[in-house]
Amino acid sequence: MQEASPVEDEQTVPVFHEPPAAWARRQVLGLAYALKPDRIRDLPGLAGIAARDLLSPTTGLPDPANALTRPDGLCGLARDLSVPTLVKAYAAGLYPFSHIGPQKWWSPSQRCVLFLEETHIAKRLRAHLRQARFRVTFDEAFDRVMMACAAPDTRRVPLTWITPAIMRRFSALHRAGHAHSFEVWDGEGALVGGGYGVASGGVFVIESRFAVVPNTSKIGFMVLAWHLQRWGFRLADNKRTHPNVVDMGFRDVPRADYLGILHAAPQPAMRAGRWMVEAGSAEVGNWVPAG
Repeated sequence: MQEASPVEDEQTVPVFHEPPAAWARRQVLGLAYALKPDRIRDLPGLAGIAARDLLSPTTGLPDPANALTRPDGLCGLARDLSVPTLVKAYAAGLYPFSHIGPQKWWSPSQRCVLFLEETHIAKRLRAHLRQARFRVTFDEAFDRVMMACAAPDTRRVPLTWITPAIMRRFSALHRAGHAHSFEVWDGEGALVGGGYGVASGGVFVIESRFAVVPNTSKIGFMVLAWHLQRWGFRLADNKRTHPNVVDMGFRDVPRADYLGILHAAPQPAMRAGRWMVEAGSAEVGNWVPAG
């Protein structure tokens, strides 16, 4: 891996803003989501965490081993999302997430992870990689990628957890060299896919991905996975199971196993700072992960 330098601010750092109408819509949709029949049983656990925090506020990070079973993985309220706290949280197996209300720390009982040597590249995806129709970069448009991930998806309810407050926190984490993006550009220079996440020890935690053109986020992720294995990372972590990652080799592991790997995995050399692409999609198209 090339020597990494601290990530500089992008030439134009966006002002992360949520118009009042969008904020109100998110509150309504978030409340409706929380009151769905399969989720309303989570409310007592949420209320208990809120009451405990009100009666006995804590400033440190919660212990993932004490996470609730309902809702699965809830550990506590996240009052501090500064860069040092986020770095410690990810190293402890925690991450922040909330649609509405205060941010909360989570560590689910099962983590959906990809052991990089088990990466599966489907035949059609391998063909797309070898065609090299798209250019993949790292850390060139982190804030734009975040905003694209947060944009409403017309195929589902337009509810996002990537709020302006979260964007500001992760933009700071990126500038500190701990959060990274991958970008996929078409032949005309348009951003058509990508994603971002956090590097912690030998694990890369995926926060979100997006694709304007089909398969572009998978193309970008495969290029990233090639580099992660080359640089000495052990896992890519999707947090929770989702159908669009299972075909790439992701599988669930118990929280205790995940934490053991996270704590034992060696620190990849020079992992902090701006990342640079060392192989294009055509080369990744010939990658044999187990080899």
